[in-house]
Amino acid sequence: MSKQTRKIHDVVIVGGGPSGATAAHDLAAKGLDVVLLDKAGRIKPCGGAIPPIAVKEFDIPASQIVARISSARMVSPTDRGVDMPIEGGFVAMVDRDKFDEWLRERAAEAGANRISGTFETLEYEDDDIIALSYQPKGEGIVTTTVYTRAVIGADGARSKVARQRIPGSDKMPCVFAYHEIVKSPVCHGDEFDPARCDVYYQGKLSPDFYAWIFPHGDCTSIGVGSAVKGFSLRGAVGDLRAVTGTDACDLVRGEGAPIPLKPLKKWHDGRGVVLAGDAAGVVAPASGEGIYYAMLGGRLAGEAVEQFLKTGKSSELAMARKRFMKLHGRVFWVLGIMQKFWYSSDKRRERFVSMCEDEDVQRLTWQAYMHKELVKADPMAHMRIFFKDTAHLLGFVPAVSQPPRDTKDAH
Repeated sequence: MSKQTRKIHDVVIVGGGPSGATAAHDLAAKGLDVVLLDKAGRIKPCGGAIPPIAVKEFDIPASQIVARISSARMVSPTDRGVDMPIEGGFVAMVDRDKFDEWLRERAAEAGANRISGTFETLEYEDDDIIALSYQPKGEGIVTTTVYTRAVIGADGARSKVARQRIPGSDKMPCVFAYHEIVKSPVCHGDEFDPARCDVYYQGKLSPDFYAWIFPHGDCTSIGVGSAVKGFSLRGAVGDLRAVTGTDACDLVRGEGAPIPLKPLKKWHDGRGVVLAGDAAGVVAPASGEGIYYAMLGGRLAGEAVEQFLKTGKSSELAMARKRFMKLHGRVFWVLGIMQKFWYSSDKRRERFVSMCEDEDVQRLTWQAYMHKELVKADPMAHMRIFFKDTAHLLGFVPAVSQPPRDTKDAH
C-alpha cells in the first residue's frame, strides 16, 4: 500500500479490557479515529471488586453490578475470622466476562472501530507513522496491517507491545492468580454470606499473597495468588473449596493469569506508544485490586495521547504515568511495604489479621478504598494506628487465636 492510499488512524488500542476499552470510549467520544484491537473471548481471573468511586467516575450502570458487598472477613492462619463491616458504603462486584464486553460495546457505540485479532508487531515508518500488524481472528496465518499516529498498549501483564517498545518491561514482578467460578451456595449462613468477601491470609493457601472467596450473586469467585514458583494454585483453590464446603458447588469455569504488582518506571517509548492498565503494572500491591486503576490508567493514557496528537510532542505521553503516580504512587508504595512485611510468615499474618479488628484500622481502610486516597482528616486516628502497629511489630500485643472453625458442615 502506498503512502498516498493508506488510511491513517489517530490511535490503535491493543487490548480491550477495562483499561483499553475505557481509553477507546473516551477518545472516540471526543471524535478521534480509534481502533480497538482485542482478543475475543479471553476472561481475566479477577475477584471483580470495584469501589463506589469507580461507579461514579466511569458511569457504571446498576445493571453491571451483580452484588453489593457490605463487609469483609479476614481469616488468619489459625482460622480466626475478623469481620470488617463497611460503614456508609459498599464494594460493587462485577462479572468480568459481561463487564468487559459491556465496556467494549460502549466504546463501539461512542465510535471506536472494534477488531478481533492478535497483535503481532509494530514498526515506525520514516514519517513516524506506526505500522501495526495483527492476525485477525479466524483467518489462519493471515496478517493485516493498520497505520496509526499513536498506540496504547493495554494488552495485559505480559504485554507484547511493552516487550517490543519499553526496555525492562519483561522483568515486571507478578503474582500468578488462579480462580474458579462456581455456582454460589444455596444455603447462606455465617460461613457463606452473599454480601461478604472472605480473604484468607494463610501460608498453606498462599505463601506470599492471599486466597479469597468473593460472592457475585448467582456465582462466586474462589481464588488464590502467589509468585512462588512451583506452588500449586489449583491445589490451593481445591483445598480452600474443600475446607469451606464449596467443593460441592458446581464449577462454571477456571481461569489463570499473571497479575503485576509494581508500576513500570516508564510507560512510553518516547515516540508514539504509551502503556495502560496491567501492561503498565498498575495493580495495587497487597490487595491485588486492579479494575479501578486500570480504568483510570486507560483514561490518563487517552488524555496523554490526545495531547500528543494535538501538539506532536512525544513528551505529552509521559504525563500518563506522572499523573497516575501523583494520585496513587504513595498508596502503592505503602501497600508494597505492607505486602513484603505482613505476608512474609504466618506469625506476621496472624498479627496482621489481629490489627484488622481495630475500629480505626477498619474505618480508615474502607474510607481509603472507597475514595481512593489516603485519609488525612483524622490525624489522631492515624497516630493511634501508628502506636498499635508498633506494638504489633515489636510483639507487645499477642496475636489472639481461636480454635479452627469447622466449616465443612456449614453447607
